[in-house]
Amino acid sequence: VTSGSKKGLVSEEHFCSPFQIPIPSVPAFQPSTPIPERLEAVQRYIRELQYNHTGTQFFEIKKSRPLTGLMDLAKEMTKEALPIKCLEAVILGIYLTNNMTTLDRFPISFKTHFSGNYFRHIVLGVNFGGRYGALGISRREELMYKAPVFRTLSELIFDFEEAYRRCWHTLKKVKLGHCVSHDPHSVEQIEWKHSILDLDKLTREDFRKELERHARDMRLKIGKGTGPPSPTKDRKKDVSSPQRGQASPHRRNSRGDRRPSGEKKPADSKAMPDLNGYQIRV
Repeated sequence: VTSGSKKGLVSEEHFCSPFQIPIPSVPAFQPSTPIPERLEAVQRYIRELQYNHTGTQFFEIKKSRPLTGLMDLAKEMTKEALPIKCLEAVILGIYLTNNMTTLDRFPISFKTHFSGNYFRHIVLGVNFGGRYGALGISRREELMYKAPVFRTLSELIFDFEEAYRRCWHTLKKVKLGHCVSHDPHSVEQIEWKHSILDLDKLTREDFRKELERHARDMRLKIGKGTGPPSPTKDRKKDVSSPQRGQASPHRRNSRGDRRPSGEKKPADSKAMPDLNGYQIRV
């Protein structure tokens, strides 16, 4: 509305709020900053973006996209500074820790049951110096950040399980991916579910053994360092198809190489993508 002397006309400057919503600053680190302190800063940044309670998904995340595309999306998230949900927090966590080459990152997905309904959640597992932790966002404080203090992967997962129990949720299934490349230009895909562990079909001890077997697999894959480097944008001409190119150390193994879950994927899984499941109440 333009300003004027007529009654009812108001200067447009009156419509401008005197309060500016602060935009969180992307954390920057000195080379000497310890990794645990960096992780805390990254988690603070993710928390400052706030959890998205609106019911509207601000960023479309396709898990099948190559890593470079997901990193471009994460960069957009930092510019828009909009509220996010758990899957977006995982992508953002990968983006903000890419320069921490001594830090291993891998996705951890949870499926829980409460009051007749199933809920899904995901965090970014981290391993530094042999200690496990997690980055993420949730409505529940105890279902997001975990400092890297857990001696084993099973200790970390059991801590999440106990947190779920305090929320009256029963943990039904855990999906573990392999380590994500630190190359932001890699065209490989994130391996979201190398190990699928169904708690209804595993004893407590078997569950622990499968978790430690997955942790051992990740260590062996990193330790061997076999295979060609991750394909990047600069090498696209040498690869017939980015998604079907030569395997890298972090590419998904064949379906038969995954850890047993005892459960087949439902036939209508395409009609109900995982993304919808992330709109949960935990």
